[in-house]
Amino acid sequence: MRIIGAFVITASIVLAQAPSQSPAARPRPKAKDTETYPAALVQNGETRFVSQCGFCHGRDAAGGESGPDLTLSQLVADDMKGDRIGPLVRAGRSDAGMPPFRMGDDELKAIVAFIHTQAKKFAELGGGRRTVDPSDLATGNAADGRAYFNGTAGCAGCHSATGDLAGVATRYKGLALLQRMLYPGGRPAPAPPKATFTLESGQTVIAPVATEDEFSVTVLDPLGQRQKYARDKVKVKIDDPLQAHFAALGKYTDADMHNVYAYLATLK
Repeated sequence: MRIIGAFVITASIVLAQAPSQSPAARPRPKAKDTETYPAALVQNGETRFVSQCGFCHGRDAAGGESGPDLTLSQLVADDMKGDRIGPLVRAGRSDAGMPPFRMGDDELKAIVAFIHTQAKKFAELGGGRRTVDPSDLATGNAADGRAYFNGTAGCAGCHSATGDLAGVATRYKGLALLQRMLYPGGRPAPAPPKATFTLESGQTVIAPVATEDEFSVTVLDPLGQRQKYARDKVKVKIDDPLQAHFAALGKYTDADMHNVYAYLATLK
């Protein structure tokens, strides 16, 4: 299978496991609250949820940037009209990066109605979940991953388990860690590529790359202004710190990815 991106890779990883091993095979928790909430209340709750909770938990409550899928939450399934959700929302979870929210009773009731309605909708749809659980990815061998990291892949030439990667498994978990490994963008952003030009005058210019194509390279001058150079007019060498990651994407086997991920998951 040719791997072209983290999401395709993830699919292969999930499918590589026996169904009995994957959390995707587990049935959804059965909801205690079977009430059908008024449409106006649910709509109000959706607006409030999207604005205050959607970044982490997704606009549809099925998982987002960093928060879990609430439609699969056991706490949500056990909740009765906010008796579990309410205290958690108001107290927050500092250990999981969730701040406390000050909400009035009416606002909280609307959000609870939306969450329960979403959980019911996804339960009726059936099928697997949208999100990737860390245990879906935990199929590799950490020792083999370390050997690959330090040997064949050459990762140790730029990265160190006690340097830039120290604590990486604490900062990133599950799919986020895999994505960071395969395509390390995001926050903090990696250093931009640098272009070294030799102009017709013989002068050498080194500047960060803004954009490039087969015809030209655009860089940023010290004042942040864009300067465009035609490739056929200058000699240019571009040093991109991510190039090794791009090159590796077409070379990884599933076993390589699983193993390196398992190794990185030990760096806490």
